[in-house]
Amino acid sequence: MFKGFYNLTSAMLSQGKRLDVISNNMANVATSGYKADTYTDTTFREYVVSRVGNKDKRGPAEIGPASYILAPSQLYTDYTQGVLEKTGMPLDFALQGDGFFAVHAGDETVYTRAGNFALDEQGYLCLSDGSRVLDPNGEEILLGTDKITGDVSGGIHTEEGLLVAQLGVFSFADNGALSRNAQGYFTGDGAEAAVGTSVLWKTQERANVDLVQQMTGMMTAQRAFQSAAEVSRMYDQLMTKAATNLGNV
Repeated sequence: MFKGFYNLTSAMLSQGKRLDVISNNMANVATSGYKADTYTDTTFREYVVSRVGNKDKRGPAEIGPASYILAPSQLYTDYTQGVLEKTGMPLDFALQGDGFFAVHAGDETVYTRAGNFALDEQGYLCLSDGSRVLDPNGEEILLGTDKITGDVSGGIHTEEGLLVAQLGVFSFADNGALSRNAQGYFTGDGAEAAVGTSVLWKTQERANVDLVQQMTGMMTAQRAFQSAAEVSRMYDQLMTKAATNLGNV
């Protein structure tokens, strides 16, 4: 009797989650190094729908599968390379290839593709939220000045060519095993020194968000949500009318 409500409610919840993910992607379109997420859902309690005769029920013809409820399946992160853009800013770095910068966020070591660095009050290389960038040994990088040059191996030099620091670039055996925390950083175990990754100086990696694709997905999800909500309202009215009629019998 209430299977329709289960279908419609699960559809609205699923489309609402999809809209949240798309909105977050679009909000981060200007975030350096951001990697887009994709939401997927799945069904359970699947059953096969078959066509049978009015009188002769033998030899049913299978029409296809159906299910009652949608449920969240997985949130996938797209780790493909974003567009690399020259900025001319001396503390901007970008990674070309697989890998992440490491930073201290609170008491935790986390990972990011964002390379729009700055200097904090103590002269440490950091991100805009104050998280300090780490070298290959996990030590915070003290520069004290932005009068530097950078090389493709992540070395940071004085203007005279003296090596003063090295950016830590790390990779993982499986990026799919990483998790993204509330601050947008990636967390995971098994970080190793990245091999074959170039560090580009005075460059930023832009978000790999396809705005046209995100807008299309948003419109599709909104229409599906609105349709499910409208049908749910109509279903509720029919159920109320049926219950009222039964009560009058």
